[in-house]
Amino acid sequence: MELIINPSQTHQESLLERPLKQRSEVDHAVKEIIQLVRENGDDALIAFAKQFDEAELTQLKVTPAEIAQASTQVDGSLKTAIQIAYDNIYKFHKACYTQDYPVVETMPGITCWRKSLPIQKVGLYIPGGSAPLFSTVLMLGIPAKIAGNKKVVLCSPTDAQGNINPVVLHTANLCGITEIYKVGGAQAIAAMTYGTESVPNVYKIFGPGNAFVTRAKELAQQEGVAIDMPAGPSEVLIIADAKANPAFVASDLLAQAEHGHDSQVILLTDSQELANAVNEQLEIQLNSLSRKQTAEAALENSKTIVLESIDQCVEWSDVYAPEHLIINAINSDEVANQITVAGSIFIGSYTCESLGDYASGTNHTLPTYGYARNYSGVSVDSFVNKVTYQKATAQGIQNLGPAVEAMAAAEGLDAHKNAVSVRLKSLNND
Repeated sequence: MELIINPSQTHQESLLERPLKQRSEVDHAVKEIIQLVRENGDDALIAFAKQFDEAELTQLKVTPAEIAQASTQVDGSLKTAIQIAYDNIYKFHKACYTQDYPVVETMPGITCWRKSLPIQKVGLYIPGGSAPLFSTVLMLGIPAKIAGNKKVVLCSPTDAQGNINPVVLHTANLCGITEIYKVGGAQAIAAMTYGTESVPNVYKIFGPGNAFVTRAKELAQQEGVAIDMPAGPSEVLIIADAKANPAFVASDLLAQAEHGHDSQVILLTDSQELANAVNEQLEIQLNSLSRKQTAEAALENSKTIVLESIDQCVEWSDVYAPEHLIINAINSDEVANQITVAGSIFIGSYTCESLGDYASGTNHTLPTYGYARNYSGVSVDSFVNKVTYQKATAQGIQNLGPAVEAMAAAEGLDAHKNAVSVRLKSLNND
């Protein structure tokens, strides 16, 4: 990793730049894919499966028999691990979810309240490729289950034999998701946006993906379909002091770097000795990775920045607004309380980011590319609409009505005023 020692504040913005997005390169291709899916429906999806996945599909929907068969192909120890993750994620998300809020009497006769109502149709996209993300099924499927969405549609690409990864199917079934389609890439997003003969359209789309999937989700928003959040390459920032274990720090940097060549990892520290030791550990640990080339490419986008103090590291971290923030310092809890911007924070030397990625209970679908400044990670709240209610009694409109009449008149909205006035007049005549 590139090492920068005591940079000036004027270089902060340039040093914390993320890798450039590929939008201009993929925009034309994605728009063409979307148009073909709109025009040709299932035929386009089947053709794309052959083109991109080398799969000859005769039907897109996964059958109950395929789901049952997939479960028999999953190793028992992995099933146990997935169940542990499921239980922790369910426990945390259920505890953080509020469905009914208190009824508030804002003044005598006027009551207001709020309820969480499930979005009726949601779509989950689960990437395939070199690392099928069955853990993302848990992160999206469990909140959907708690929210009680009426229809949950899952799309994922297949292998050349036309099969979705069996662990993905097993995990989906564990989450109660049975409406699963063999569709990947931007074409899956297009299918869930517009609907085809087989794949229903949905009202909100969740899930990570490559630049093509990301661009398709952005375009889906223009058609009135909501998405979980804007997305960029995955990232981690680590704040570490001189007492941090360099092997721990290097392992956390590499864990994120292996996600993709366009991922970015940043180390902020107040110790040049630690920075040098971490670089040595990176070289040692890289050689043991099956995804070494991917991690090496990501490290080219990455930096170690030595600053004068941990307080300064906190300041730089807040400017960066990391997706994942690991704090590996003697006073990690104190440092964590100083942070104002991050997607998810991992506190202490033993809290590796991998725990949150899989099984601690929190969600790993988080805002990237600086969107932690204004977006939150996925939760049950992401799968519901929060609807407000209000109710006025005769006493209530008599108490509040004159104020509303005055405000409506001041804005020149006579009909608004009249809606109150006719009711007050009716009450006065009774």
